[in-house]
Amino acid sequence: MSSFTEEQEALVLKSWDSMKKNAGEWGLKLFLKIFEIAPSAKKLFSFLKDSNVPLEQNAKLKPHAKSVFVMTCEAAVQLRKAGKVVVRDSTLKKLGAAHFKYGVADEHFEVTKFALLETIKEAVPDMWSVDMKNAWGEAFDQLVNGIKTEMK
Repeated sequence: MSSFTEEQEALVLKSWDSMKKNAGEWGLKLFLKIFEIAPSAKKLFSFLKDSNVPLEQNAKLKPHAKSVFVMTCEAAVQLRKAGKVVVRDSTLKKLGAAHFKYGVADEHFEVTKFALLETIKEAVPDMWSVDMKNAWGEAFDQLVNGIKTEMK
C-alpha cells in the first residue's frame, strides 16, 4: 500500500526532529498561511466565526493548530513503520466525520498541503529540497486519503 520509501522517511524524520520543539509556532504559521491563501476557510472553524481578535491571538486557534501540525507530522513519521496512516489522540473515523460535518472539500486539502509544504520549507530552509518536498507531500497525501475514506 505505502509507496513511502526509507529515504522519504529519513527526510521526514530529520525535519520533524528539527521542528517539533516549536510545533506550536509552526502550527500557527501553517494556519495563518491557510487563511491567507483561502480566507473563506475560516468559516470551517466554529471558534473563529464570532471572534474579533487577530487570528494569532485567538485562544482556540493556537492549540488546534499545534495539535493538527503535530498529528500531521507524527502520522508522516510513522507511515513506513506502520505501513498505513495512524493518528494519535483520535481515529481516522473521528477525523473523517469531523471533516465531513464541517464541509471540508478537496480544495481545502490542496490549500492545506501547499501551506504545509511552505511552512516546512520555512522551518527547515537548510534541509529543504525537492526530495523533502516530495516526501512530505506523499505523507500528507496518504493522511488525507485516510481521512477522505472515512468522510461519510
